Amino acid sequence: CLGYPATHDAAEESTNRTVRWARSAYAHYLCREKGLHCALFPIVQGGMFADLRRSCVDALLELDAPGYAIGGLSVGEPRELSYEMAAVTAPLLPAGRPRYAMGVGMPEELPQYVAQGIDMMDCVLPTRNARTGYLFTSEGKVMIKQSQYIEDMHPLDPACRCYTCTTFSRAYLRHLYMAGEILFSMLATLHNVQYFLDTMRRIRQAILDGTFPALLRSISVGEDSSV
Repeated sequence: CLGYPATHDAAEESTNRTVRWARSAYAHYLCREKGLHCALFPIVQGGMFADLRRSCVDALLELDAPGYAIGGLSVGEPRELSYEMAAVTAPLLPAGRPRYAMGVGMPEELPQYVAQGIDMMDCVLPTRNARTGYLFTSEGKVMIKQSQYIEDMHPLDPACRCYTCTTFSRAYLRHLYMAGEILFSMLATLHNVQYFLDTMRRIRQAILDGTFPALLRSISVGEDSSV
């Protein structure tokens, strides 16, 4: 997908290439995967141009795929523009099939995409940030290398029930990080992934309880927000 910013002409050329590739790939998929339990989602592109995203959706719907992905988000554009493109694209896709936003996002962004009709998301943030000592918690971010954690015997996140939080202190995690121990990356990744899973569970429960609008209003769209 294109980076941001991109011209309309460049985005149109890229979108047309995406459609050609999707048609070719899907024809191959139907021949190879018939009878197998796997799915191929065509990817909607179009840069930050609503007209191109609409035309891309129109072309990809002809494939009658089991689900559709929305690509080209989180490529350097402002958050609000990313939300806008999701809001333009998602309603055009079949309501009874998964809508997958690729490459997003921060924890506080997840409810925003869900509000636009997105069902699935993925991102490297939980694992990549874990390896660099950036940990997500219900109390905000923790940069574990900071000296304030040298003697901090509290769990990483008191609200989290993952193995890392129920077994090790912030001080020990900092020691592992500063010593370059691979165990730190494992424990930090375990926690960050758990945090994202718990965030999505809270969103699903809020939808079931009819409190999702209130949850959405309560979110401060900032790096330190917790969901």
